Amino acid sequence: MEKKQIFLFFLGLLAFAQFFGQSDSVIVLDEVILSDAKLRHFSKGTKVRAINDSVQQKSGSSLTDVLRYNSNIYFKENGYGMVSSASFRGTNAQQTAVVWNGININSQLTGQTDFNTLIPGNYGDVVVRSGGGSVQYGSGAVGGTILLNDSFEFNDGWKNSLRTSYGSYNTSKLAYNTSIGKEKTSFQIGINHIASENDYKYLGTDRRNENGAYDHINVNANFGYVLSDRQIIKVFHNTFSGDRDFSGTLTAPADEKYRDLNHRSLLELSSFNEFKIARLKVGHLYERYRYFQNKQRDEFSFGKANTVLANYDYKYQLEKITLNGIIDFSAVWAKGTSIEEANRNLISGTFLFSHDLSDKLNYGLNLRKEVVSDYDSPFLFSLNSSFRAANIYAINMNASKNYRVPTFNDLYWEGAGASGNLEVLPETSWQLELGQTLEVKNSALSLNVYSITTDNLIQWRPNDQGVWMAMNVQDVSQYGMELGFDWKKKWGNQEMVLESEYAFTKSIDNTTNNQLLYVPEHVFRSNLAYQYKKLAAYYQFLYNGQVYTTTDNSDSLPGYIIGNMGLDYHWPNISGIKFILGIKVNNLFNKNYQNVAYRPMPNRNFQLQLITKF
Repeated sequence: MEKKQIFLFFLGLLAFAQFFGQSDSVIVLDEVILSDAKLRHFSKGTKVRAINDSVQQKSGSSLTDVLRYNSNIYFKENGYGMVSSASFRGTNAQQTAVVWNGININSQLTGQTDFNTLIPGNYGDVVVRSGGGSVQYGSGAVGGTILLNDSFEFNDGWKNSLRTSYGSYNTSKLAYNTSIGKEKTSFQIGINHIASENDYKYLGTDRRNENGAYDHINVNANFGYVLSDRQIIKVFHNTFSGDRDFSGTLTAPADEKYRDLNHRSLLELSSFNEFKIARLKVGHLYERYRYFQNKQRDEFSFGKANTVLANYDYKYQLEKITLNGIIDFSAVWAKGTSIEEANRNLISGTFLFSHDLSDKLNYGLNLRKEVVSDYDSPFLFSLNSSFRAANIYAINMNASKNYRVPTFNDLYWEGAGASGNLEVLPETSWQLELGQTLEVKNSALSLNVYSITTDNLIQWRPNDQGVWMAMNVQDVSQYGMELGFDWKKKWGNQEMVLESEYAFTKSIDNTTNNQLLYVPEHVFRSNLAYQYKKLAAYYQFLYNGQVYTTTDNSDSLPGYIIGNMGLDYHWPNISGIKFILGIKVNNLFNKNYQNVAYRPMPNRNFQLQLITKF
C-alpha cells in the first residue's frame, strides 16, 4: 500500500466518522471508558488472561515479579532488580510487546522493555495476551503482548489506598493511590517509591550481592471528563525514574551505575453513539538512560529518544458485525553515545473485522500495512475464530503474520560504518495456534498448542572485518503446548482458589537444530489461595526447567523450584477505614538458583506489608 492509498483511506475514515457522528441516540459509556477496545472485540480466538489487583498485591513490587508467578513467561535478570528481559513462548526480549493504554512502549533504542521499571500497582489492570498481535499492537508483538490499561470510574466517590512495606535487605516500599469519581469527572493519581540495599547472600559462598542497590519512583496521573452525552476526553501520564547500581557476578565485582527516565503522556478524545466509537489520540514518549561504567566518576554513555504519535480509531457496530479502521502516525528522534543521531517516520493503516455468525461461532480478519522511512515493512494479517461447541466446551483458533522492526541500535550504531547498517530487514514470523477450553462447574481446563516460524532473525555478530554489527543471520522455529487448570470453591465462610499452568516450549535454531539460549523446555507454576473469614493464606509455586547458556548447548543452568508463602489478615473496619496486614516469605526453601549464568538470585527473605484503604 502506497502513501497516497493510506492517505485516502484516512480521509475515508474521517468522512465515515462525520456521517455517523450525527446520531443523538442514547449511549452506554462502558466501552468508551476502555482505552483498548481492540482487546475486547478483535482478540477472540486468542489466549488472554487478566491479572487482578489482589493477585498483584501478592506477587511483588515489579511487573517481573507479577508475571513470573502468573504467566508462563521466562525472565532473565542480571541479579534481582537489575535489567529484566522476557522470553515469551521461546521468543526473545524484543519479540514481546508492552502496550500502555493502546500504545506500544517498547524502547526505540533497544526494542525491548525492562520489566523491572514497570510498577503494576499503579495501573488499572494487567493483561497477558499470548501469541502474535502485530496487526493490533505493532512491532515486537510476536511471542505475546503485555497490556497495561488505566480505567476510569465515574460516580464512585473518593477512594484512597496507602501501602507500606518493609523487608529483608533494607527494602522499603511506599505506594499511595487516590481516585475521585463524580458524575462527569474522574481523577486518579498513584505514587510508588521502592528502595533497597539489595545485598542478599550468595548461597554456598561467603559473598553478598554487592553494588546491587536500587531506588525507583513511579507516578501515574489520569483525568477523564465527560464533555457531553456523546463525547469524553481522557488524559494519561506516567513517569518512571530509576537509579540502580549494577550487580557484579560470581567471578567479577562491579562498580557500575545505571539511571533511566521515562515519560509517557497521552490525550484521547472520544465521540460515540450506540453504533460507533471514534477516538483520536495524540501522545509523547520520552526515554533516556545514562550508564556509568564507574559510579565514582562523572563520565557516562547515554541514549535518548523522543516519540510523538497520533492515532485515529473508528469502530462501527452492526448487529452481527464489528468494523474498525485505524490510522497511526509516529515520528521518532534518537541520539546516543553508540548511535548516530537518527529519526524515523511511520504511518500505518489497519483494518479489523469481526463477525458473530451465531451465538456460538465468531470469526475475524485483521490487516495492517505500514510505510516507514528507514526500512521496508511487511504486509501483516491475522485470522481468528472461536466456536462454543457445547455449553462447557469451546475451541479457539488463530493464525497471523507478525514482525519486529530493527531498532535504532541495529540500524544506526556508529561502529557499523559512517551511516550505520541500513540493510537490516525486519524479522517476520508466521504463527498458528489452536486452543480448547472445558468448563465444568467450579473448574476450567485449557489446552493451547502453537507453532511459530521466524525469518530474518536479527543478531549481533562480527562481520568480515571483525566489526560487531546487527545482521539477519538466523531462521528459528518455536512450538509448544500450554495446559492450564483453574478451580475455585466457596462454602460458608471459606473460599479456596487454585490456578495452575504447565508450558512445554521448543525454540530451535534451524541451522544447528539446537535449543535457543535461555529458553526452558518445561515450566510449571501454581497459585493456591485459601480464605477463612478475615484470614487469607496463599502459596506460589514455580518450577523452571534447565536452560542452555551456549549456542552449542554444551553448558546449561539446572532447573529449580521456588516457593513463596504469605498470610494476610483483614482487620475489622475502624471508622470506615480498612486495614490489611500481611507477611510474605520469598524463596521459602532457601534455594540457590540463577536465571542468568553467574548471577545468583536472593536467598530466603521476608516482607511485611500494611495496606490501608479509606
